[in-house]
Amino acid sequence: MKRNRFICIDIGGTAIKYGVLDSNGEIVLIRETPTYAIEGGPALAKRIYGLCEELLEEVSDIQGIAISSAGVVDTNRACIIHASDAIPNYAGTSFKDTLAPFGLPVEAENDVNCAGLGEYVSGSAKNARLALILTIGTGIGGCFIEDGRLLHGNSYSACEVGYLPFEEETFQDLASTSALCRFVAERKGGQLDRWNGRRIFEESAKGDPICQEEIERLGKRLGKGIAMLCYILNPQIVVLGGGIMSQEEKLRPWIEEGFKQASIPLIANSTTIRFASHQNAAGMKGALVHFLQKHPEQA
Repeated sequence: MKRNRFICIDIGGTAIKYGVLDSNGEIVLIRETPTYAIEGGPALAKRIYGLCEELLEEVSDIQGIAISSAGVVDTNRACIIHASDAIPNYAGTSFKDTLAPFGLPVEAENDVNCAGLGEYVSGSAKNARLALILTIGTGIGGCFIEDGRLLHGNSYSACEVGYLPFEEETFQDLASTSALCRFVAERKGGQLDRWNGRRIFEESAKGDPICQEEIERLGKRLGKGIAMLCYILNPQIVVLGGGIMSQEEKLRPWIEEGFKQASIPLIANSTTIRFASHQNAAGMKGALVHFLQKHPEQA
């Protein structure tokens, strides 16, 4: 039986992952291109239009366009209603309007929500009744899924956990990948652009004490933040995603230590912490899940 095919686009602050998936979530093709976020929302919308043109020329029988994006997304209108300064003038971008000339149904959802849906359907949160999914990158994003349905909140901004006040700053100011890089650069007395997560873990493996200490501190802070969220949401499973979470072996002990130190036994003993399964393709897969929830006849 022939499966329907869909354009799936995952818009991040640094890179756009895009390609074609079939209705079973199998990847037909996948590519990546820089976001050029600093150019702003209107330029980004034009770039998304161009990527769709590219894919439609290469792949036949496309049935719809599914988008995962940074920012707060009105899922009824596929419109960005709030975004950080990382993508200037992004709020107000309507993907239904931008991509209307293609004559295809268009749906959009927040990128962390999409990652969570991908993990729920076929990843580390599969079939969990209550799942909290966090992505740790430039900032920290979160989503909560109960019985397969996302918690959106009153203004589509539920689980914007990165903004939570945390030790006199915000959670993402102290426990994100960008925070790790900032702390290492400050202690090394060097420029921030010389450091990224990959290099910090490489130097840690070579025995660099500052990198080792900051990785430990990051892990414990993440664990403490997870505990705070578990007091509110009481999930069955917490799934950790984002590029830095590929370092599970080095991060897990510190995250679990911080989590247990900040949790009562009832929470600590009934919560499972897992690392994301899909990583790079999670946003695209979750965007498709969201699209098919809106258009079940296409599944």
